[in-house]
Amino acid sequence: MEATDEENALLLRVHPTPQVVASEYASDGSVDINKQPALKHRTGNWRACYPVLGVGFSEGMVFSAIATNLVTYLTTVLHESKVDAAKNISAWSGVCFLTPLLGAFVADSYLGRYWTIVVVLPVYIVAMLVLIASASLPVLFQSDVHPAVVYLGLYLAAIASGGVKPCISAFGADQFDSNDPAELVKKGSFFNWYFFLTTTSSLLSGTVIVWLQDNVGWAVSYVIPTVLMLICFPAFLAGSRVYRFREMGVSPLVSLLQVVVAAVRKWNAKLPDDSSLLYEQASSPCTTEASHKNKHTNQFRFFDKAAIVPPGNESTVQTSPWRLCTVTQVEELKMLLLTLPTWASFVIFYAVTSQMQSTMIEQGMLMDNHVGSFAIPPASMPIIGVLSFLIWVAAYETVLAPLARRFTGNEKGFSQWQRLAIGQALSILTMALAALVETRRLAIAEASGLRHREVPVPMSILWQGPVFFVHGAAEVFGAIGMTEFFYDQAPATMKSLCAAFGQLAVASGSYLNTAVLSVVALATTRGGATGWISDNLNEGHLDYFFWMMAALSLLNLALFVRYSMRHTDRQRKQDLDLS
Repeated sequence: MEATDEENALLLRVHPTPQVVASEYASDGSVDINKQPALKHRTGNWRACYPVLGVGFSEGMVFSAIATNLVTYLTTVLHESKVDAAKNISAWSGVCFLTPLLGAFVADSYLGRYWTIVVVLPVYIVAMLVLIASASLPVLFQSDVHPAVVYLGLYLAAIASGGVKPCISAFGADQFDSNDPAELVKKGSFFNWYFFLTTTSSLLSGTVIVWLQDNVGWAVSYVIPTVLMLICFPAFLAGSRVYRFREMGVSPLVSLLQVVVAAVRKWNAKLPDDSSLLYEQASSPCTTEASHKNKHTNQFRFFDKAAIVPPGNESTVQTSPWRLCTVTQVEELKMLLLTLPTWASFVIFYAVTSQMQSTMIEQGMLMDNHVGSFAIPPASMPIIGVLSFLIWVAAYETVLAPLARRFTGNEKGFSQWQRLAIGQALSILTMALAALVETRRLAIAEASGLRHREVPVPMSILWQGPVFFVHGAAEVFGAIGMTEFFYDQAPATMKSLCAAFGQLAVASGSYLNTAVLSVVALATTRGGATGWISDNLNEGHLDYFFWMMAALSLLNLALFVRYSMRHTDRQRKQDLDLS
């Protein structure tokens, strides 16, 4: 009995043929809001990206409005000491860049990117309302709960940020079919616009919002980005019917844990001499592509035990993944472990970055911030770093990389190791310049009789410009280089997880900075001494602290170069063995 036209249409919609999929449906497995195969002409593409970009822009505005001038708020409104403010900012920043790892896990394993964004954006709005209340209600200023209310708002924002940051750009990229050449080009354009808008949000917060905070009021400066988010959130929800969604698989983090647990359970098991006896599937469930498998290597051999097939259990179909893993899963863990030394080297790098939003601003607060009749807010100085970043990105692509290509023969101009090393070297230069500026500032304070007075010294704040400019260059070589490194070195199934590792490096750098500040404060205030970072920086020696950070960064660079040389030699030998 032949099917009717209506039945055929229904069958095509539920089980589309390959020809229909190629012409009408996204070929990457995307579905629409109703969990049906996503039609290209009704879902995704730029029509779906505009509200996504709006959320990204508003989140950047909100986050920057909080973070850019936070040191001023803590020292002038909450009356915290310089050391306490710097430590609290580092601790808060650490949470901000640690929570994306949790956000990525929740999105990949439970909620999906869309629903994670939908859940955390109201939390973001509540956090801003708490901060607005803390800055505008006089009853709170005279209460002991004022600091508690402020930190409640700050940490709610940190949690919400961790849900948005790892999801919003990836969700925008999901709107383009990577198997469609035309849409693949548009995906690259999306990332360019996303970067442009998030950078623009930082510029606006560092100029307009900071000016409002210093000259109008903190509440007003928080209301503006909050209203923007209140507009963008409903717009994001309104676009739900045109979004494309990716169905969730096994979380990469769960896959890693399965390897560790399975290997530990077989602690006393003996590895076979022939690695081909280790378990593998023709179509591994731990990969996003059925054809993707990783070859066995001899590094970290303990974890190979996770792929040992138990005697008498050759039929592995029903075996728990927490007891038996594939070689591909094991090799993915090994690849991740090999990136850890590079990741660790950037913890010091981001500890230096933490100074740009804490001690450097505190230094600027005791410098002459007037250029003619215009007063530059100290918290706006990091904008020089943002502009430097944009300049060096353009220079890298158009001048530096082509020039380096002539000498290195490398298609990218610099190898990944060279780019990362240059970034770390520029980080050392950043701290050295900051130390020289502070040495000069203290000398002027001494000559002007201001050593024991907490007032700005007659030295222009523009002397901080080279510090921020060099740090912007360091970010181009180091931070972008690290992102590229993790993307290239990461297993195919763990690109997103390794991208979150970059955020984890930022968090770890912030926490390291907090620990260093605590140790320095404890060690330099013994016996009633003023300390390097005193409440009155004119009496302290912030220059010593900057020199110490430069020395730590130099040691870090030396260890990084040594590791990179060993890694290059090991990779060369491995390539020879494979050939």
